[in-house]
Amino acid sequence: MKLSSRLTRILEQIPQGSRLADIGSDHALLPVAAVESGAAVSAIAGEVNAGPYDAALKQVQESGMTEVIDVRKGDGLDVLEPGDANVITIAGMGGSLIAAILERGRDKLAGVCRLVLQPNVGEDILRRWLLANGWVLLSELILKEDGKIYEILVAEPSNQAVMTSEQVYAPRVIAGDIELSTEWQLRLGPWLTQHPSNVFHEKWKSEIEKLNVILQSLSRSELSSAAGKAKEIQADIQFIQEVLACLPKDKP
Repeated sequence: MKLSSRLTRILEQIPQGSRLADIGSDHALLPVAAVESGAAVSAIAGEVNAGPYDAALKQVQESGMTEVIDVRKGDGLDVLEPGDANVITIAGMGGSLIAAILERGRDKLAGVCRLVLQPNVGEDILRRWLLANGWVLLSELILKEDGKIYEILVAEPSNQAVMTSEQVYAPRVIAGDIELSTEWQLRLGPWLTQHPSNVFHEKWKSEIEKLNVILQSLSRSELSSAAGKAKEIQADIQFIQEVLACLPKDKP
């Protein structure tokens, strides 16, 4: 089975011998690959929609792994019982939805030693949830595939992590005089700004373009709040440009 680059990078974050739960598993490609590679000794593929659920069942049956991969139909972490898995992956959804899934299933996270999360948008929302709920951001990856940019967030419980969230998000000064506050690191990514890549630069140049579109819209607005909002966005654009100007491009 050939995984996409995105799923391959997610697979690489799963420790060998894990008991995996892949939520929103679609065709169960990741659980099958995880068991085949030894990253997982068992897996649960959770899917809420009938079509992908049926596709996952078929994939697992064709792989001959029905003894070790359990396909379950349900919403989010509802498919799990406490202790079913020690690694949870959730990929291909918005950050706010992933955060909501984790929040709603908090009781299912007991015994989970790693979260591997790939939000399509709203990465900062997910970082904020992790920070507020005792999960330390262990690492971050960013990649581009088929014209889309993806970020992968890896987190561990604070009682198991080698660093604290305070250390991860501690304000830092770059290029001598630009301070990356905790707030900005939540937005940009604390690890991504320490190891910036060409893809990171590309993403944030694209975000600046989006902010400029919002600015143009605000300039036509008659709302009294528009001017203040425009000023905030202009400040954000300037700061992001300054950060990008002084961050190196470590790798493609």
